[in-house]
This record gives sequence, C-alpha cells and structure tokens, in this order.
Amino acid sequence: MECKGEDRGLVIKSSNGCGPNCSSIITTTTPKLSSKELTEGSATHGDGTSFSSLSMSEPTSVSNTQFARIADFLESNSGTDSMKQNVRLSGKHNSTDRETSTASPDSTLLNNGTRSSNPRPSPVFDIQAIAISTDKVNLTWKNNDTAAANYTYMILKDGTEFPSITMLQKMQAVIMGLEPGTLYNFTIYPPAPDNTTRGDGNSMSVYTKPSPVFDIQAIDISTDYVNLTWKNNDSDADNYTYMILGDSASFPNITIFQERQAVITGLKPGTLYNITIYPLAPDNATKGDGNSTIVYTKPSPVFAVQAIHISTDQVNLTWKNNDAAAAKYTYEIQFFKDGNLTVWPEKPQIMGAVITGLEPGTLYNFTIYPLAPDNTTRGDGNSTSVYTKPSPVFAVQAINISTDQVSLTWKNNDAAAAKYTYEIQFFKDGNLTFWPEKPQITGAVITGLEPGTLYNFTIYPLAPDNTTRGDGNSTSVYTEPSPVFDIQAIDISTDYVNLTWKNDDSAADNYIYVIEIFKHGTLFPSNKTFPKREAVITGLEPGTSYHFKVYPLALDNRTRGYPNSTSVCTNAAPPHEFKCEQVPKKPELKLKWLCPLGNNSGFRIKISNGIRSNESSVSSCKSGNVEKSIDNLTYYTTYYINITTHSCGKDSLPEQRTCATSITDPPAPSAPPAITGIDHNSFEVQFSPFKSEHGPLKAYAVLITTANDNQPSKYNLNLTYNDFKKKKTHTYVTYVMNIEHTRASLSTSGSQPYTVVVGNANTTHAYYNGPLEPLGLYRASVAGFTDITYANNKTGPIVEERSYVSFTPYSEPIRVPQDPGIIVGAVLGSILCVSAVLLVVVFVFWRRRRKDGKNNDVSFSQIKPKKSKPIKVENFESYFKTQQADSNCGFAEEYEELRPAGVHQPKFAAELAENRGKNRYNNVLPYDISRVKLSAQSHPTDDYINANYMPGYNLRKEFIAAQGPLPNTLEDFWRMIWEKNIYAIVMLTKCIEQGRTKCEQYWADKQPMSYGDITVTMTSEIVLAEWTIRDFTIEDNNETDSHCVRQFHFTAWPDHGVPETTELLISFRHLVEEYTRQNPPESPTLVHCSAGVGRTGTFIAIDRLIQQIEMENTADVYGVVYDLRMHRPLMVQTEEQYVFLNQCVLDIIKSQRDKKVDLIYQNTTAMAIYENLAPAPNFGKANGYCA
Repeated sequence: MECKGEDRGLVIKSSNGCGPNCSSIITTTTPKLSSKELTEGSATHGDGTSFSSLSMSEPTSVSNTQFARIADFLESNSGTDSMKQNVRLSGKHNSTDRETSTASPDSTLLNNGTRSSNPRPSPVFDIQAIAISTDKVNLTWKNNDTAAANYTYMILKDGTEFPSITMLQKMQAVIMGLEPGTLYNFTIYPPAPDNTTRGDGNSMSVYTKPSPVFDIQAIDISTDYVNLTWKNNDSDADNYTYMILGDSASFPNITIFQERQAVITGLKPGTLYNITIYPLAPDNATKGDGNSTIVYTKPSPVFAVQAIHISTDQVNLTWKNNDAAAAKYTYEIQFFKDGNLTVWPEKPQIMGAVITGLEPGTLYNFTIYPLAPDNTTRGDGNSTSVYTKPSPVFAVQAINISTDQVSLTWKNNDAAAAKYTYEIQFFKDGNLTFWPEKPQITGAVITGLEPGTLYNFTIYPLAPDNTTRGDGNSTSVYTEPSPVFDIQAIDISTDYVNLTWKNDDSAADNYIYVIEIFKHGTLFPSNKTFPKREAVITGLEPGTSYHFKVYPLALDNRTRGYPNSTSVCTNAAPPHEFKCEQVPKKPELKLKWLCPLGNNSGFRIKISNGIRSNESSVSSCKSGNVEKSIDNLTYYTTYYINITTHSCGKDSLPEQRTCATSITDPPAPSAPPAITGIDHNSFEVQFSPFKSEHGPLKAYAVLITTANDNQPSKYNLNLTYNDFKKKKTHTYVTYVMNIEHTRASLSTSGSQPYTVVVGNANTTHAYYNGPLEPLGLYRASVAGFTDITYANNKTGPIVEERSYVSFTPYSEPIRVPQDPGIIVGAVLGSILCVSAVLLVVVFVFWRRRRKDGKNNDVSFSQIKPKKSKPIKVENFESYFKTQQADSNCGFAEEYEELRPAGVHQPKFAAELAENRGKNRYNNVLPYDISRVKLSAQSHPTDDYINANYMPGYNLRKEFIAAQGPLPNTLEDFWRMIWEKNIYAIVMLTKCIEQGRTKCEQYWADKQPMSYGDITVTMTSEIVLAEWTIRDFTIEDNNETDSHCVRQFHFTAWPDHGVPETTELLISFRHLVEEYTRQNPPESPTLVHCSAGVGRTGTFIAIDRLIQQIEMENTADVYGVVYDLRMHRPLMVQTEEQYVFLNQCVLDIIKSQRDKKVDLIYQNTTAMAIYENLAPAPNFGKANGYCA
C-alpha cells in the first residue's frame, strides 16, 4: 500500500498486484495531513482475517466540523476471491454530526470534487460485540444496501464522535484503548460514498471485561473450609462482584461475593481444590478472565496411634485416618530428643513409621501430623507416649556354681540403666519359673537347684514403668554334678581296666564321665570320657599301676563335679613271641621271648612232661630279647612250658608252648651183637633194639671188620665192601636197615631182636653186602641211628658228620669155614631163615604202624604214650572173673592205678580268674593240651569253654567231652557247636536230678531261641522210655547257611551211677553210631553229662571198646580209660562205672559168641523202633530226621 498526503488528502494504493482498478484516490478539501498525524498499522479480526488500520491524530488546523474521509475500493481480480485488505483510520474530531454521502461503485469522481447525488444509506442492523476484552471491543454489523460494501462508517462512543472506521469487505471494527469493566455505548452511522450523505445511526451498549484479580491468598485453611482474599485495581473494581468456581465435585455451586474476600465452606479434608475467581462487571454478565489458586484443605488428625513394635532404638508406630484423601497423605512425626524437638526426616505415605536412632529405656512422646499431598498443608497432630525397650543385658556370667545354686552377674550400659529392674526366668521341673526377686543391681543368687541339671537363665531389663521389658539375654548353666562313689574295677586286663561307679543324681544317666589317668603321678595328656557309669579304659601299659580320677561331667562337657578316685594295676602282658628251641644233642631247651610291653618284675616258668614239673624264674627286663636255658631235662621228651609275666603281685595270662627236647646219639649198648648161622661166606648178626630214650631209632647199620679194634669209629660209616676188597680199609658197612618207631614204641621191653645176614650180596643205600671170604676172621658191630643222613639224595653213603649214631662193641672174632660142598645148602637155609625173620619183623612193624598211624593228624599227639592191658577176647571172661573176685578187688586195684593218670598236666586257662565262673565244678577243669578253643571275640579269654577233644577208635578228635552248660555259658556252648561243625549231641543227664540243677536246658521247646549270634529251632522231638531224640536247625545270624543237629538224650542214667542194664547203654550207643557215621569225618560228636567226665567217659569208652573188639579181637578197658584220662580228668569217674565198662565188654563178647553177628549192626532193632515212630506234633519232619 502506498499512502501519500497531498492537499491534505490521503491516497491509499493497494500493493497486492490486483491492477489499476484496485487503487483508490481519496481527495479532500481539508488541509493536508502531515506524516505525524497519520499512523499505519495492522490488526486481525476475530475470524482470523487481517486488516490494515490507520490511526490519525486530529490536525490542529481542522475545525471540529471537519473530519477525514477514507474511501476504500476493492476490485475483484479476474473473478477470483479478492484479497482482503482492511484499512482503519481513526482520529479525534468534533462530535458534531454532518451528512456524508458515499459514492456508489458506479459513480464518477469529478475533478472539481463534486459527485452525482445518491440515496441515503440504510442504517446498520444486527450490531454485535463479537470479542470483548479489558481494553477493546470488536464490533460487527450488517447493512444490506447494494453499495454497502463501499460504505465508510462512523462510530460514536457514548454519543461522542469517534473516528470513522472503514472495514474492507466486512462490516467490522475493533475499538481499542478502552477502560476495563466500563460500560460503552457505540453508535454506527453508514455514510454514503460521497462522504456527505449519512444514514441513521444504530447503537449498542457494551461492558469491557474487568481485569483479572491477582494476589489470591488463602488466609485461613481448615479441614472443611478455606478463607480467600484477592486484589483488583480496576477503577470500577468496587462495583464488581466476584464469581468463584472450583474444579472438584465437592466444591459448592457458583458463589458470588461482593467483597474481595470469601470463606468457602463444605469442603473435604485434605483435598486439593483449584479455585478460580472471576470479576463481574456491574451488569453481572460481563465476566473478566479468571485467576486461580490451588488450595489443600487441612487433613483430619490421625487417631488410634499405637506403638506396635518397640525395640531398644526404634519404635514402630501405626495410626489411622479415615479421610477420603488419606491414601495421598504423608505424615510428619515429631518428638523430643536430647531436650530438643526433633522432626523425623522421613514423611511416610503409609499410616505407619519405624522411628530409629532412639535411646534404650527412654520415654518418648511422638506427635503425628497428617500432610496433604502438597507436603505443606498440615493437619492437627495426635500424640502417644512410649518407653523404648531397655537394651538386653550382656556379659551374663555364672561366677559361682555348685550342685544346688548359681550366682549370676550381668552388665547393662544404657544411660537409663540405673533406673531399671531385672526379671529372671528359668525352667524348673519342666515349668517356667519366675525368680520372685527383681533385683535393681546387676546380679542375683539362684538357689534350690538340682545337681547336674541344665538351667537356662533369661534376664530381662525392665524400664521404669515396670512394663516395658527389654529382650532377654540368656545363659545356659549346668549345676555341678554330685561326685561319684563306690568306684570298682570289675575287669582288669593288660591294656584296659573296666571301671564302674555310682551316682544317684536324677540327671546321672545324662552325665558324661571324665576319667583322668595318672601313671607314676603324671597325668596322661588326654582324658577319657564315657557316657555311662562304666568305662573301659584302654591303651594302658601292662603291669602298670594307675590312679584314676572320675569326674561327673554335665552334658555341656564343661561343668564337672568333684572327683573320686581309685588305684588299679593292669595285668602284666605275657611274653611276646615266645619260642622254645631245642639244643642239638643236649637234654635242654632254650626259651626265647621279647620283653613284653609295660612293666614287669620278672617271669615265672613252669615246665612239665606230664609226670614231673618244676618252676623257675627270670628277672625283670625293660626291652629287647630275653633268653632262658632249661637244662637237666630228658632227651626226646615233650614238655609243656608255661611262662607268665609277674607284675604288681600278679601273674599275666600264660604263654604256652609244647616243645620236645633234642635227640642225640642213642645210648651205646654194652653187649656186642651175637654171631650165628656161620657159613663159609656169610653169617647172621643178631642184636637187640637200641634203647630209644635219646630218641627213636631210625636205622641200623652192620659193620664188619678184620681189625682188632674194640669199637668202630663213626668215620668208618662211609666205607663200603668195595673199599674193603681194594684193601683200602679193614672195616666197612655191609648192611643198612631203616626203621621208623612211633612214640608208642619207645619201650624196648618185649621187643624182638633183629637178625641181619651178612654176605647175602644185597645192596642197601649203596652199601653192597658182599660175601665173606672163606676162612676169614671177622668181627661185627651194629650202629644205631637216631638221625641218619645220606648223601646223593638218600641213596647213600651215610654222612657221618650229620648223623646221630652209637655203636655196639665188636663181637668176638669169628672165622668162617671153608666148605664148598655145602655152600648151596647153607646159602638156601640162610636165605629162608632171614626171610622168615624179616617177614615177622615187617609184620610186627606194620601192625604197630597201623594201630598208631591213625592218630598222625592229632594236634595233641605229644600226650604221653598210654599204658595198656589188652586182653584177648577169648581170655576176657576168665580175666573178668579173676578181677571180680573178692568184691571186684582186681578192678579196684586197676582203677586205683588210673587215679594219677594225667593229673600233672597244666590247666592254666581254666584257672584264670576270668574263666572260673565258666566251670560247673572246681575239680573238673580241662587240660590245656586238649581243650577246645573257641574263636576269640572281644577278650582273649573268650576262647574258653570247659570241654576237651577226646580220642576215639578211628580219630584223635572223634569226640568232644564237655560239661553241661551253665546259664552264662549257653552262648559259648552253641558257638562251639557251630564253629566245630557238630552234627550230633549225646546228652547223658537230666537237667534236674535229685532236686539239683545238673545242666541248664540249652534248647527251646517250641519257639526259636537266639544264643548270641546263633539261632536254634527245634524241628522234631521223639520221646521214648529211656531216651529222647530231638532235631534242631541252627544258623548264624551273620551267615547265610545253616545245618541240622541231632540230640540223643539218654534219660535213664543216674549221676555217679550206671544204667540199669548193659544192653540199654549198648543199644543207645548203636543208635548214636548209626547216625554219626553218616556225618562228615571232621565232625566230632559232642558228649556231655553234668561234669562231662563220669557218664561221658563211660559212653566214649564203650564206643571205643566195641570197635576194638570187632577190629582187634582184644579189649583194653584199662588202656582206653587211661588214654581218656590223659585228655580230660576223672574220665569214668567212679569205680562202679569202671566195673560196668568191663561188664559191658563181657556181655558184648558173649553176645557176639552166642549170636555170631557183627556187633556194629546190632542196633538194627533199636533203629527200627526209632524209624517207626512218628514225630511229635507241630514239628513236621518225616521220621524226625533233619532234611
């Protein structure tokens, strides 16, 4: 747009490029306006269209009747919507109305300023104030004249002339520069285009908007109201009213207030209100813009304040608040600390808080204020008073503890501790006990307690209110146990002592007992503890004196009572690695052993050969090897050696060995051999067996010499016939004969002499028995060997240095004849004679070997050879009559001879203190040499049982003779049956005889019974008049297998007596033998009565005699009983039993002679009776046999 002022006129040109028709030239007769009087501006309508405005100041040279004219022309461009451009000119002028005509669009503006005349414009209508603010009004109106678009309009305010406003394309004007809240009356006149003709005016009244209030303040806020004040500086503000609106549903309806202050009531506590205040012009319709303030009402005070958890330094507070907005509250907590008001730094959003950092045992008053969500608006507070818990006591100690009272002390370092009292609790008799006193000091003595009992004392500090109790602190204290008493050593061994004692405390079963061990006044480095009133103290030194102090120890392993003590000496240890060695060719033994562990005061040695015994001693040792030589013994004799260690006045368990002295050269016979059967080239040498007291003779050699020596030398033993023929020697060995004598053949009485033919051309052991030279002068000697050694793998010759030999003197010289005519006859005769002799010798030798060779497997073969009086079967009846004469005088003498048999043999194991209680009778003790040894369990003496192996006819361990078991040996009895693989038991006594217990019943009648690890079940029972037969199944609980045992219980034999008839016992023996011969050979038959000697010995003897009669056609009752007594004392205990045995033998011989049957099978009738009997009910084994 280009505006030029010329001749006081205004030219406005459009600059929008719409063409020449778009420019308007405005001329006037008024004076030209200076640039200072015209101001161009721009504005915007309320609908968003822009217009140009001009503000013109009134020129000083223009009268009040003059006014400016503005003509705007707008021309459409090529039929398109015209660009809108509005120009508003305003200026002050006189308010005198004058007509103004406005040219129509078709009128022509003349150069002289005149126009053609037009009709008067119609008045505007529908005037509206479409936008009102505090300082301007936007007016619109309508005019339907066809030229209305080219009109200019004059607006008067309150009847005062107001600069005209021309709106481009719209009938609209923005009146600015107004006063807020003021009533304005606007009159709009439409001038004609000639600016002279003016239409009638039309008016409207409008209030400008009041200015917004400011400085709104809530000068008083409560839970349900707010008191607000505000300001407004408008000139007409005193005439305003004020409308207050809130954004909450709980806010009251629109409220009008006359004053610049209002109290809003009916609100909800703790609620955020956004309150807007609108100023209203005096018309109560024109509303100024609102101004707002945000206000929280006060929250309601909390209630039900509680301290639900109180500790020493913190309190857990809870409270309630039922405000609807309570979920958004925070809470401020105040309390006094160190005399100062303290505000808890945390503001919890929940109705609870944990206040920490407090002092123990102190009174606190907590006040809780609810805060609205703005964290500023605070409700009234509510309070509670609380004591914090006192701190627990510490350093609780029981400084003095006795059997019935405990002295307690403790500490508490709280600042308020001087005001505390203390509560003590403990359990007594299962009930919680409150110690009646509440001390104000840190200590108390609790009395009336039980010894050795655990008490848990809990000490609680109480605040001054005597209600608030601190946490308890406890100490567990055992009262002292009472001392033990009556200490006894019930079992003493080499390395342990079994002690028992008593303690009558009610808690004694729970005690642990400490034993302090002193050796030679020095305490062992570590004590022993035991859970019962018994202790096995192990790891001790043998033969050592110990002092034991026994302390009862409560279960805390710390509190112990006063000790009681006893002194005990352990048993001495037996010698270690005890060995017995022969001394070659000397009648002595060398004993060697290692000095045993522990202490000793020496050793006692007992040595016996079964006939004589003696004792010797050896001084004490500290360590190393100990040796002792025992001399003045007998060659080739078995000795039973028992050595014990002595200490503390007691002997150790014995170490036993069986040892034989060495052999040596046999005693040299004083008589020379006899020479018989002399021929021209041979003769016979006859000699008696050498004495075997230096050892059994193993071989004989015949030496021939032509020299004049009295006796040969051992160095001649390697010279042969060939050496003689070569003239190397005058003496040679011509014949060697090997023999083997058993121990049963030591005696030479009754022995047949040996006869050797010299010169028969035989070879023995590389020695050629060459023919003699006719007419030769010869002498003969015999060498006897107790030990002979051959070179070249026993083929000869003899090694003289390694052979034990002695010689007979040489015979007188014999010259052989020279008689060739009878050489053949002599030789044949000599050969036949020698052969016959040899056959006899071989037969006798074989017979002896057969009888004694059966016993080669016996472990106790060193028993002294038996004495015997064998009687041929055909001679026995006459023998019996002879012995029976004069009231069995002969039998009585024989029986008296048997009395000392075996009695000197040692019985050390049976005499041990640990084993004495296992013997039924003190005079019936098993010999060590043949006793049955069980497997050792936990103690060395566990191997003992009163039983011995007994030789039968076939085996040296065919029987076991035992006493009837005692109550304390039942387990051992069945353990022996299991370990020794016994299948048959022969019981020869009743359990009760003449009102006295003779044998403990060792089986259960119906139900299985356990004896230690052995379980015994009876599977059948057959009861007859004279005996009962029972079958058992036994099994070891530690093993999977089992086996059957049959018991033959003979019930018709009185103690120390004999059965009613011999036939009864013989039949019973046949019954047993029929069963036992089916058993394994290594299974012995167990035989017992009460003592295991009288009836037991008689039964074993009758078994042997029956077989001896059958096999040897002899009966040796004396020899059998003697042999039995060498293995167990008192076998065949009475003379009556001995006579009964002889009577049995006689009856057997008579029966055999009369019936001509084999005695072994005479039990057929008895077995038939047995087989045909059904087993007793509930046992179910066919025929009573074990399956």
